[in-house]
Amino acid sequence: MPLLHTLSEPVLYIIMAVLLCVGCLLGAFIVQRKAKTQLSEKLAQSQLFSEQQQTYLQQQVTKLENQLDDLQDEQRSAREKQLVEQNRIGQLAQQVEGQVEVIAQLEQQKNQWQQQYQQTNQQAAELRTQLESQSARFEQEQIASKEKLVLLESAEQRLQQQFENLANKIFEQKHEKFAQSSKAGLDSLLSPLKEQIEGFKRQVTDQYVKEGQERASLKTEIMGLKELNLQITQDAAALTKALKGDNKTQGNWGEVVLERILKESGLREGHEFDTQVALKNAEGKSYQPDVVVHLPNDKDVVIDSKVSLAAYERYFNQQEDDVARALHLKEHVNSLRNHIKELGKKDYQDLQGLRSLDYVLLFIPIESAFLLAADHAPDILKLAFDNNIMLVSPTNLLVALRTINNIWQYEYQNQNAQKIADHAAKLYDKFHGFVTDMEKVGKAIESTQKNYEGAMNKLSSGKGNLVRQVEQFRKLGVQTNKKLDNQLVDNAQLDDEELDDDEV
Repeated sequence: MPLLHTLSEPVLYIIMAVLLCVGCLLGAFIVQRKAKTQLSEKLAQSQLFSEQQQTYLQQQVTKLENQLDDLQDEQRSAREKQLVEQNRIGQLAQQVEGQVEVIAQLEQQKNQWQQQYQQTNQQAAELRTQLESQSARFEQEQIASKEKLVLLESAEQRLQQQFENLANKIFEQKHEKFAQSSKAGLDSLLSPLKEQIEGFKRQVTDQYVKEGQERASLKTEIMGLKELNLQITQDAAALTKALKGDNKTQGNWGEVVLERILKESGLREGHEFDTQVALKNAEGKSYQPDVVVHLPNDKDVVIDSKVSLAAYERYFNQQEDDVARALHLKEHVNSLRNHIKELGKKDYQDLQGLRSLDYVLLFIPIESAFLLAADHAPDILKLAFDNNIMLVSPTNLLVALRTINNIWQYEYQNQNAQKIADHAAKLYDKFHGFVTDMEKVGKAIESTQKNYEGAMNKLSSGKGNLVRQVEQFRKLGVQTNKKLDNQLVDNAQLDDEELDDDEV
């Protein structure tokens, strides 16, 4: 303070101004530093917040990426599920279509059942109507029968009275008429029976005679096969020379020869065999066998005659060049092989409407062509056997067809024998009925005889017989225009007197 007092007032003002400036600068520095410190803190906080925001955003990005991956996985899973669902929907659609078809079939069956039910109800109604009608008719007939029974009982009583009054005369007339009618009835019953027995005897005798004749003629027919085969072979050779490789002509000619053999065998077209029958297999492909021979027990035999003999014709006509003959012979054998293979592929035994055996007959219309192929290529028979085919020539085919014809004849004979047996059974039943009726007739005769004896006892025998009582009326003075037979009256009185004596 002493120093301040020593200073002048201007200096003091200057010092105060300087101090004030220094204070202001110091305050500004302090404020600036404080502001800088605050700014640094704010920058640090901003940087920290920015780092936190960046960390948070990075976490969010990672989280979103994970969610995106999950969404992609879910999308793939959803797509797979969608494909599965689409497949399932397709299967369900197919099942629905199948169910719709089943429902349609069930609906059709339902309609059919409803129609059957309606028809059954209609038939039941008709049957009920018929039953009611028959019941009413039966009741009417029963009432009528009761009325007839009453009338018959009344008529019986009247007839009994008339019979008691005129027993002797009526019985004699009835007895004579009954004897005549019985004889006529017996003759009418026995005559048809006798005729039927005689007819049955004739049928059995004729059947055995016919069978014996057929057995005897079978040997003659077999002996004639050799001559017939020779004739067929000669005709075949002559025709073969005329054929010059035309397969269609050869096929037609083979069918002609086959038809001739069929006629010679005794089989009948339309009965034991059919020609050119149109058939189909399971795939619907059409076939037309040349001949189908029927056997008993619902079996068939197929005969094919479309074999080509062009190579054999060339072999037969080639007499000079041995090499050419050998070549033609090889062609003939190969032609048969190829035809056997083609025929085996047709599977005739599987055709619809055909009850064929396991083998098909391949007909070779020339005997020498068959023997030549079998002699030079024995394996061709095994090839045919493996393809379910049997090679036949005119000779063995005719023998086979004759055998089939004989089998049919025996079958027809068995059928006739069955008819005869059925007729005999019916005849036996008829004869049994006749015997039963005759027993009834005998019992009726015995009953009539008893009734006759009872009526005669009432009429002229026994105590108080009708003849004696009627005769007593005449003795008492009753005037009559006619008189009973004296012997009848005497016998009646004698019998009555004997009874009186016995009582005494």
